[in-house]
Formats: sequence, structure tokens, C-alpha cells
Amino acid sequence: MRTELCERFGIQYPILAFTPSEKVAAAVSRAGGLGVLGCVRFNDADELEQTLTWLDDNTDGKPYGVDVVMPMKIPTEGKAVDLAAMIPEAHKAFVDDTLRKLGVPPLPEGEGREGVLGWLHSIARSHVDVALAHRPVLIANALGSPPVDVIEKAHEHGVQVAALAGAAKHALSHVRNGVDIIVAQGYEAGGHTGEIASMVLTPEIVDAVGPDVPVLGAGGIGCGRQVAASLALGAQGVWTGSLWLTVEEYDLSAGKGIRDALLRAGSGDTVRTRVYTGKPARLLRTKWTDAWEAPDAPEPLPMPLQNLLVADAHNRMNTGDDPDTVSMPAGQIIGRTNEVRPVAEVMAQLVAEYDEAVARLEKIRG
Repeated sequence: MRTELCERFGIQYPILAFTPSEKVAAAVSRAGGLGVLGCVRFNDADELEQTLTWLDDNTDGKPYGVDVVMPMKIPTEGKAVDLAAMIPEAHKAFVDDTLRKLGVPPLPEGEGREGVLGWLHSIARSHVDVALAHRPVLIANALGSPPVDVIEKAHEHGVQVAALAGAAKHALSHVRNGVDIIVAQGYEAGGHTGEIASMVLTPEIVDAVGPDVPVLGAGGIGCGRQVAASLALGAQGVWTGSLWLTVEEYDLSAGKGIRDALLRAGSGDTVRTRVYTGKPARLLRTKWTDAWEAPDAPEPLPMPLQNLLVADAHNRMNTGDDPDTVSMPAGQIIGRTNEVRPVAEVMAQLVAEYDEAVARLEKIRG
């Protein structure tokens, strides 16, 4: 399982793993893939600095990447903009009433948190600045192309840039902006997704961008057969995410509700909704997402207001023990992650299944 991306990044397998956990990212890199740390959760640059220093020291010198959330168009931001004041009182009342109906307890005194500011453009830029002071080989952007000056800055540091695309036209735009690698993220994926399924999307993007631009297949990849299928569609590697949500290294000790929900979920237990960030994203279907689909529910707010609205509610639900009231991005592949295993074991199984799939095809070809 070697492609040009393996040489480009100095990795053994073209398997990239997006994760908000530095422990998972490090373990994937040590196991021969490329761990990509999601930075959106870091409100504080010093905390990200410490985390990347830890990654530098715990990947056995092997490469890793980072993922930011940065719109290409620079919005008007600044201290003069009071984002909290832009959230309607009716939305706040709906969230409070829903939490009460679901029986979600408040957090202990002093354990609340502000919204995840990583959704803001200015914070995402600070994430890039911090990352470039370390040794990532890749910066990926979950919202497509970052601004051209950010791409150029990454290139000056010898860092490749990847961007997610849900349609061929978006991929072409990314390439024109200077993006090096396209992540073809299908409808099945967790988090932000477009409308096109991976089986259709991957070859469309591969054909659109041509042979000189590597494409990563994303969405619906949780076993070696699916890795083989993605490469057969023309991808040079895969971008995985939900697969790593139940590994041993993923710390979900704050509340057992999330892990129980993930372990019991089937492939049909997700929903694509704007409730998490304001943009369409796939989450576990729970009583929380159902509440937002009720006829009397308000429309989710645009990014970043929706996240600011629900951040404390998500914290309350996700630190509890009730799997029916959690808010967690997850793709349809979550139906395969029904046991807790170490990263190294998951990687080994991906590779073994890939080899078996290729051998079976060779036998069919005769």
C-alpha cells in the first residue's frame, strides 16, 4: 500500500487520520500513517503550543499534520463585534428548554466554558502561526481553500496544504488557489460534508484535477476493503476520522455517554444537520438532534454563532453518562467501530484487509 504520498510525507501507509486527540494522532503516525490533529478546540494559543510540543516529542520523529477551520474569505472580526449579542434570545430559550426537557444536569460550579473560538477566522490564523513554529508536514483546512497568503506562508515553511472538497468545482478552485492535496469528502463522512457520496465524488474529483494533484478519499472508510476501493477510484490515499473515535488512546473519560453512544451506533444512526456549527455536518442522531428537527424548533444560526449558542449545552451533555443526549460528529462508518482497540491494532487490520482485497481482485483478474 504505497503511493506517491508516502514518499511525499515520509510515511509507510497513505492513511491519514483526522482526530482532535493528540494521543491518537501520535499513535497513528507511529504506526506508519499520518496523524492530523484537529485544532478547532484550542481557544488558547499557549495550549496549542504545548500540545504540538508534546506531538513533536511523542511521534518518534515521524511526521504529523494539523487541521484548521478557516474560510477563504476574510470576515470582519474584531473587538468591536459582540458575537454573543447577535444570538437571538429565542434561540437561547430553546436551548435551555431542551436541556431541561432532556434532563441534562448543569455543570459543577466553575466548569462551564466559552464557545469554541477556533471557528473564528482570526483564531484559525493563530493556529497556523503556532503550527508553523513546529514540524507538521501538512496543514489541512476543513472549509476548503484557506486564503492564498496562508497557503503561500505554509509553502515558505515547506508545509503542504490540503483542502476538503464536496464537489469537483470546489476542488478545481482549491487547486487554482495553490492547494497541494484535495480531500474528496463524501456525504457519508462525519463533520462537514457536501451532498455527493464518495463512490461518485472521488473519481469526479480525480478526473477534474488531473494526475498531478493527489486526492484523498474521505467518507465511509473504516476497513481495508474501503481503502482499496478508494485507491481503485483514483485516490492516492485516504482521509479517515470516525474510525478513530473509539480507540483506546482517545480520552473520553469526562463522560461515558459519548463512548457508549459511539459503540452502540449503527451506520443508520447519524444525521446531517446544521445544529453543530451552522454548516451541514454529520452527527450521531440523538434526542438532542431530534429536538432541533421538531416543527417548533428555530433554524440553526450561521457559523460561528451556532457553535457559540450550543457550546455550553454540548459540554453539559458530553460530560454526562446518557448516550441519548450527546452531541458528537460521526460518519456512517461508525457502525463498524463497536469495540475499543488500540490504534496500532486498527492500523494493522486496515493494512491486512487491504492486502486481502487486492489479492482477491488479482485472483479474479486471473
